Amino acid sequence: MTWTPDVYLNFAAYRVRPVADLLPRITPPDQGVLYDLGCGPGNVTVKLKARWPARTVIGVDSSPEMIETAHRKHSEEGVTFELGNIAAWNASQPAALIFTNAALHWVPSHETLLPRLARNLMPGGVLAVQMPLGQRAPYHTCIDDIAASPRWRDTLAKAHPQTTPLSAGEYDELLAPLMDDIDIWETDYRHVLTGEDPVAAWASGTTLVPYTSLLEKTEAAAFTAAYATAVREAYPPQSDGRTIFTMRRIFIVARRRA
Repeated sequence: MTWTPDVYLNFAAYRVRPVADLLPRITPPDQGVLYDLGCGPGNVTVKLKARWPARTVIGVDSSPEMIETAHRKHSEEGVTFELGNIAAWNASQPAALIFTNAALHWVPSHETLLPRLARNLMPGGVLAVQMPLGQRAPYHTCIDDIAASPRWRDTLAKAHPQTTPLSAGEYDELLAPLMDDIDIWETDYRHVLTGEDPVAAWASGTTLVPYTSLLEKTEAAAFTAAYATAVREAYPPQSDGRTIFTMRRIFIVARRRA
């Protein structure tokens, strides 16, 4: 997938709202490295550094474009950024914190992924996760319908869309053999968007990427236009032109058993 950091950052204020809810729930051990997996352009990684300024903070992402942007914008803020694939990642030493915001839904096989991440923690280390739960929401199902249409279904058959997260109970069961103090909750975020086709603009930096990355420029533009028409109907603007876009997200905070 080819990511465009500047497009992703168009809605940065809304995208980091869950981080503000998650950070106060986290108390890592006094020693050890803090990791931000799926760090993107580094705008959240630096929030970890600001909260724990004396600690080593490392951001990891599989996108060269995102890592280049993170280096360019934040390399002087005392944070290290590395290329790495969460699906195969292991810490070089047991981690005090594995933090991952809006990233694990891009990684398959959570039945093995979450326990493996937990095993990378030191005793008392914290796993902190946030993921969207939008796979059955209109902004996702509209993509499924368009990708299955005759014009695009053959080309997009190899697309790798987001993984549907498991239920809270399933995550609890996966983590219980390794972790204590497991706290899992869900929150609906109501985003008030403005501008022309704002839901399509939001998705162009995230949800649409697995599809548009497989299309040449003209076809990608046509696919995005078809999507914009579909989500305009699914998320009609208010009488004053604002669009209400609601996203449900799941949070997990758990501590590695000593």
